[in-house]
Amino acid sequence: MNPLSIQSLPLLQPHTDVSMPTDQLFQLPERVLQFGTGVLLRGLPDYLIDKANRQGIFNGRIVVVKSTDGGDMSAFARQDNLYTLCIRGVENKKLVEENVVCSAISRVLSAKQQWDEILRVAVSPDLQIVISNTTEVGIQFVQEDIRQSPPESFPGKLLAVLYARYQAFKGDPAKGLVIVPTELIPNNGTKLAAILLELAHQNKLEVPFIEWLTKANTCCNSLVDRIVPGRPDSATYQAISDQLGYQDELLTISEVYRLWAIEGDEHVQEILSFHQADENIFIRPNIDQFRELKLRLLNGTHTLSCGLAYLSGFETVREAMDDEVMSAFVSSVMLAELIPGIPYTVDEKIAQRFGFHVLDRFRNPFIEHRWIAITMQYSAKMQMRNIPTLLHYYKQLHVTPRYIPLGFAAYLLFMRATSQQGDVWYGEREGVTYPIQDAQAGYFADLWARLTPRELTNEVLQNTTLWDNDLSLLPGFADAVAGYLAQMIENGVLATVATHFDHIEAVTK
Repeated sequence: MNPLSIQSLPLLQPHTDVSMPTDQLFQLPERVLQFGTGVLLRGLPDYLIDKANRQGIFNGRIVVVKSTDGGDMSAFARQDNLYTLCIRGVENKKLVEENVVCSAISRVLSAKQQWDEILRVAVSPDLQIVISNTTEVGIQFVQEDIRQSPPESFPGKLLAVLYARYQAFKGDPAKGLVIVPTELIPNNGTKLAAILLELAHQNKLEVPFIEWLTKANTCCNSLVDRIVPGRPDSATYQAISDQLGYQDELLTISEVYRLWAIEGDEHVQEILSFHQADENIFIRPNIDQFRELKLRLLNGTHTLSCGLAYLSGFETVREAMDDEVMSAFVSSVMLAELIPGIPYTVDEKIAQRFGFHVLDRFRNPFIEHRWIAITMQYSAKMQMRNIPTLLHYYKQLHVTPRYIPLGFAAYLLFMRATSQQGDVWYGEREGVTYPIQDAQAGYFADLWARLTPRELTNEVLQNTTLWDNDLSLLPGFADAVAGYLAQMIENGVLATVATHFDHIEAVTK
């Protein structure tokens, strides 16, 4: 089979329907600078921009900045930055199988090796938009000199880009950018804007630039929602490649559901004209309801379930949803505890409808969303997604939740390291090691090495640095978590979960 590239496009003879790009799409100007090469960006923002380009609406391509050492850029170069997005799922009770060769990315540049080229993009008159997804820990203040080549942090790199642009256009207010971070943290745009301002002051940049930074540029809060697990396993990849009739090293699978909610005014709507191409792109003055439903119900359920499911032996979300016990837990924690705990006024019927929709997405037979990937930065996700919900649940109902402590206990157990290789800590499941990809991995390794499970539970719950609250003060919570943790160690994780669903336990015995 031919490999995917611009040159091979006329030679490809797909064995199934594939939407191919036209030659005109490769001539569009570079209007977007994107920090991040991950599958979520390729599966949602980049796809939606490609969709708008095909409709003649946006007419702009994306320069992608790769900031990290991990991963391989060569596949992008070999394929001329083309990639196939395979959209699979159910929409309006109909099976959807759509294949699109996306052409929105024009170049992928390495921040470490091609910083001067990135700064040349920064001063292009065509550039209007910055998009980012640098994981939950990417939007952090790092005290640094932005004149480094390149700066270390994402905000440092972005400020250097903006400063170069300010200098090139002599402070022209019309040359400011619309900046749309998609990192899954609340008020991501507001937080990024504050960090940029702090960095500018720390670097002693001139007052006229700081005024241009705050007045000519717009950092939008935004929310993205689409399950994009990325490249499938080898067997699925080969089966899809046989269907397509060509080889694609960057082949990506996503669900049908998609949402991109962006907080902005008429100016933002004008610049982000690609929103007209898809009814699931929302530009609104306030996106809190979108954010809360997605963050608390989809992401929050993922975080409370990932340790439980992975330590129970399930590799993917779909596998867990095919199991009666795990499916019952996922449904129960979302509908019975996370919905009443949402720390925002949301119509209960809207929340329930959203919750049932999420459960259908979790059951998508085409998506192989791996639990181990969801555990990445487990602690940060638990704090952002679930702790505010837990606190509000207590405030509203004044009772100890039944299911949230189960998820928290599994989190503690997942963080039990048994070995270390270099800077990476590893846990163990049924004799096989797994990476603990968490900034707090060393902290937990120390606790597990010297404390009993009960002592560890109390120590972690009292850590206000982690949670911004002393969770041991929540009535009954520490006892519940410690009790479940002890049961999991003694009896196994899935067996502990099954005790909450007696009718299922009776069937499965």
